[in-house]
Amino acid sequence: MESIIRTEGVSRTFKSGRDTIYALRDVTIEIPRGKLTILRGRSGSGKTTLMNLLGALDLPNAGHIFFGDQEINLLPEPKRDELRRKQIGFIFQSVALIGLMSARENVEFALRVAEAKDIDRTKRAEECLTFVGLHKRMDHRPQELSGGEQQRVAIARAIAHRPTVLFADEPTAELDTHMGLQVLSVFRDLVVNEGVTIVMTTHDPNMVELADCVYTLEDGQIVDHQVNDLTAFDAERAAKREEQA
Repeated sequence: MESIIRTEGVSRTFKSGRDTIYALRDVTIEIPRGKLTILRGRSGSGKTTLMNLLGALDLPNAGHIFFGDQEINLLPEPKRDELRRKQIGFIFQSVALIGLMSARENVEFALRVAEAKDIDRTKRAEECLTFVGLHKRMDHRPQELSGGEQQRVAIARAIAHRPTVLFADEPTAELDTHMGLQVLSVFRDLVVNEGVTIVMTTHDPNMVELADCVYTLEDGQIVDHQVNDLTAFDAERAAKREEQA
């Protein structure tokens, strides 16, 4: 599979007094284009640190990170800002929706922040909310939505500017298994129907079977790499969507 992001020997350290703490040590991975990749591990394993590096939110102390043909750790900060604004979307464990705004207004506001000047913001917001199954809930405020619905608004907000890569940090951590699998179902639709590359972190073993690629981290190192063939699963979902339509 063609990779869109890859790392070579990446390490990330932090100082604690005179000690050097390794959050990541010599990590080499490839994120396949147009697939769902999970970074899996216990709390403190380094998965969020790795995601922040892949998303150009942080810089490594050693090694190389490539986004397409760009070595992003060598880019000046303004160029990394531009990369994040135009090609990357983020979803965090805390959805951070604006309580006084409706679902539609939250997505429209994200488009303004992303400086999406040539997009009909209202139309695009409605398209994204419809895609995540909230076309009947667009005018509801966050407090009127369930936890799973709020996370789907966060997904709509993150994909509104049509990013190439979507990063999701523990997006199902505060949801029950049923709602969490609904979120993963939306992710699979984004991968199959929109060609979006998704990288998410989780410690939930129920989620890994729905990922194309799984990296397991322990103590800042990759200890396992798993590839799943979801061709039949995606075809079955597509057939069911056609029947419902």
